[in-house]
Amino acid sequence: MQQDDVVWSIINANFCSHKVRTITQNFCRNEYNLTGLCSRLACPLANSQYATIREENGIIYLYMKTAERNAFPSKHWEKVKLSRNFDKAIHQINENLLFWNRFIRLKCKQRFTRITQYLIRMRKLKLRRQKMLVPIQTNIARRERRREDKALIAAKIDNAIEKELMERLKKGTYEDIYNFPQKVFDRALNAEEIEEEEGEQEREVESEDEKEMEVETEVQRELDMDEEFVEGDSDDDDDDAENEDSGAESDSGLREEVDVDSDFESSEGSDIEDITGPTTKTATPSTSKTASTTKKKVKKIRKPRVEIEYEVETESNRQRLHK
Repeated sequence: MQQDDVVWSIINANFCSHKVRTITQNFCRNEYNLTGLCSRLACPLANSQYATIREENGIIYLYMKTAERNAFPSKHWEKVKLSRNFDKAIHQINENLLFWNRFIRLKCKQRFTRITQYLIRMRKLKLRRQKMLVPIQTNIARRERRREDKALIAAKIDNAIEKELMERLKKGTYEDIYNFPQKVFDRALNAEEIEEEEGEQEREVESEDEKEMEVETEVQRELDMDEEFVEGDSDDDDDDAENEDSGAESDSGLREEVDVDSDFESSEGSDIEDITGPTTKTATPSTSKTASTTKKKVKKIRKPRVEIEYEVETESNRQRLHK
């Protein structure tokens, strides 16, 4: 005990490599410290009989130190594995620290509970699906991007050189001066044939599209012409119907006027018959059919109308003329 007091007086007064001084309190960085504070009871160097709790790879151990093992550094700390069951582990701590200081026994139990709590939390977090954050090194990414750009430029140049050499070989500029590998030559020829076939297919597709467009335009034009033709026929039919109606009315009027005057001269009657004769003719079925067909196909030419005025002599007029 006298040795422990001497060690503590030296550590507390002069210098300790594990001590961390702050404004409020001093802390201890020793891995075997029970509480993490720099105090007389919690110092692992100033106490020859000492115990602590540590965790290694998810397993909790009880470390104990006694004065009898100070002469054996390899056996300085005795390690006891604690059970995963909380009650059994507390019972183990009580058995091993039965005659020890009450402060050490209570602090070991508190440390054990704290370690079990964060181990349970760690296991729960591992069971969850978490996103793995991978750091990106901007310098390496930039360097790889530059290399890719250079490789693309070099590949374009190589392709251009290869095409030029193939054209010269086809033209026969080199003749038999150089012996080129046949595999490379055949591969280049195959690539060119594939390109030509693709170009021909594209041209065929374009030509088919153009033909379809021409057919569609022709059909549209025919439809437009039919619509215009039908509209024109309807207008002509209406005009013909009006002309026929007006002609019929004029003929009926003329007939009425002719019937009124019984003493009308023969010459005038003949003239009237000549004018009114064609209007009173009846159309045969054959002529009606041909007329209907011609109306649909050919547009009729409109003839100018002629208005004729007739004077009818009555008895009063005759008397006036005799007088």
